[in-house]
Amino acid sequence: MDKRQKIIIAVLAVVIAGIITYVTVGRDALRRVRTDKISMENTASQGGVTQGPLNEGNVSPISGLACDNWNRRPFAFMQPVDIQARPVAGFSQADMVFEMPNPAEGIFVTRLMGVYLCDMPTEIGALRSARHDYINIAKGLDAIFVGWGGSAFAIQKLNEGVIDNIDCNGQGGKKAPQCCFRKERTGLMRVEDTGYAKGQSILDCAKEFGYSSTTTFAGYPHQADAVESERPSGGHLRVGYPGIMEAEYDYDRGTNSYLRTWGGTPDTDRNNGQRIAPKNIVVVTAENEQIMADVDYKARGVQDPWANLPDGEKTGPTNISGRYNNLQLGDPWFDTTDSGSAKYYLNGQEIKGTWKKSRAGADSKLFFYDESGKEVKFVTGQIWVEVVIPAQSVEWKPAA
Repeated sequence: MDKRQKIIIAVLAVVIAGIITYVTVGRDALRRVRTDKISMENTASQGGVTQGPLNEGNVSPISGLACDNWNRRPFAFMQPVDIQARPVAGFSQADMVFEMPNPAEGIFVTRLMGVYLCDMPTEIGALRSARHDYINIAKGLDAIFVGWGGSAFAIQKLNEGVIDNIDCNGQGGKKAPQCCFRKERTGLMRVEDTGYAKGQSILDCAKEFGYSSTTTFAGYPHQADAVESERPSGGHLRVGYPGIMEAEYDYDRGTNSYLRTWGGTPDTDRNNGQRIAPKNIVVVTAENEQIMADVDYKARGVQDPWANLPDGEKTGPTNISGRYNNLQLGDPWFDTTDSGSAKYYLNGQEIKGTWKKSRAGADSKLFFYDESGKEVKFVTGQIWVEVVIPAQSVEWKPAA
């Protein structure tokens, strides 16, 4: 066999080996890649937290702001609406804030949840008790949830381990009163207004409890500020919560932000005196009802909120029937609705659209869409979400 024949035989051997490798290995590998891609796409369409990142670079997936802690899991703190607890500590440093109706026993009140990722304030407070609707939202952000006690329905979910959490009151979930502290009462402060947490203490406790520190949240898409010459000269938004809870926002052209007024008083951060001025406001409309003992929840095809509670909570002199509410925000436990209308305020403009949060699991992302069905691109900066029920007024007055 001459040299030329040996070369031809060697080449043929390589080609045959390549074909065999493709048939036995490569084809399966390509199939796995395609299957993984489809799986990711399906997960994304369902709002799962494993959807690929929507932002480039070392920026918060929530606010889009560049920061050293860009891939740290966020912390979601229950915070108060009470006038005695104002100004609230921490909101100026939040990536996102949720303000939601929390009507109890016929009295309309709200409660807030500050979500912190880029920055952890030196102090956060006052801290208030958990509600299951907030747990559902926090889980969709891949957040570690922090509250000071909670409703029976919230404590039930914390005890089921639906979310990594820190309970400063030691009632349910991860009982951790050592992670928080009480301030001395002053003026009109009540005991409920004295619960606080040191940011560093919460970080240390989360580490001690073995919670994952790296976020898997896909995030929200962002855009740059509109150039100042294209921004309107002003605009006023009023969210019609009653009395001291009324929220108003005045659009400031120079900073491209919305100066927040709360119950007729400019809203500031107790820690630094800074005016609360989010770059983006979302107004979400959701149905609401009180959780009642005489409702057949199983007939609705949802979990029975009373199922694992003591009988005394449902009937008798200590019952809590009608005391706590349920917002239809797509939780996988008690909700039958997972979408609704929404309005967005950014760059001085109003944009109409919808929201959706899949009932498939509490870890589903809360999506915000415009009228064309595309995800809203928020201006880089803080997002403030106002949840209203259909009867509440929302008024936007653009600049003349």
